[in-house]
Amino acid sequence: MSRDTNFYYSFLVLPPRKRSAIIAVWDFCRAVDDAVDEVVPDSEWAGGLSPEARVNAAERLAGWRAELAATYEGTPSTQQGTELKRYLQDFKLPRARFEELIDGVEMDLHRERYETFPALVEYCRRVASAVGLICLEIFGYRDQRSKAYAANLGLALQLTNIIRDVSADIRRGRIYLPAEDLTRFGVSEDDLRQGRLTPQVVELLRFECDRAHGYYRRAAGELPRQDAGSLLAAEIMGAIYFEILRSIERKGYDVFTERIRVPRPRRAVIALRLWMKSILGMQNAEFRM
Repeated sequence: MSRDTNFYYSFLVLPPRKRSAIIAVWDFCRAVDDAVDEVVPDSEWAGGLSPEARVNAAERLAGWRAELAATYEGTPSTQQGTELKRYLQDFKLPRARFEELIDGVEMDLHRERYETFPALVEYCRRVASAVGLICLEIFGYRDQRSKAYAANLGLALQLTNIIRDVSADIRRGRIYLPAEDLTRFGVSEDDLRQGRLTPQVVELLRFECDRAHGYYRRAAGELPRQDAGSLLAAEIMGAIYFEILRSIERKGYDVFTERIRVPRPRRAVIALRLWMKSILGMQNAEFRM
């Protein structure tokens, strides 16, 4: 796993076997996601997938469905499946959550717009919350409320991604921001396509950021005190993504000029601060505002 991912520093706090299991899950999920996103180079998207590329991506996803079945039922044929299989029994990793992820990624083949926020939530639950719930089994928990924490944190992270990546996604022919929100704020698809930071676009993105804040608050509210130590890695991950959200706000919601990132030293500081809080027995609350 590259040090340049937003997950790297969160995984460092895990014991070696849990860290290896999380990386195996991450690598498998990344490969599934890449089956669609990397089916053609970025320069060849030209506003969407060609029919040929769509067929190719569908075949790749079908291959990962088969590989998931082999991982659980037989002998996997990929490095990702082989590594993942090592941890299925130890951590009781739920197959249904991996299937949800593949279903969510498959939505990108057939759906490029979302009319309403509930429709977008369905997508986010599949591609993000499902992964969070897989990771939860590796982190460990005692209180069932931790499942609500993981699901809401997954939604918060995915919404942050969607806001940050508006410009990149529209180059691929996708707009995840709900159409009802664009209409509400008087924003056209062409405004987003051209990167126009109009007052209407700013208000739209402020609204979406506020919505993401709500899911960070929900996650924090569901975090059981007795599981806070076990879920330190998730808290670090959430805090880093929360910093991305705050950076978007500090930059006046300009998600068009450059891809907003948290510098590596800043990620390390966030991880260290939360780790120290955990050592001192303090309840983490990095994204409760």
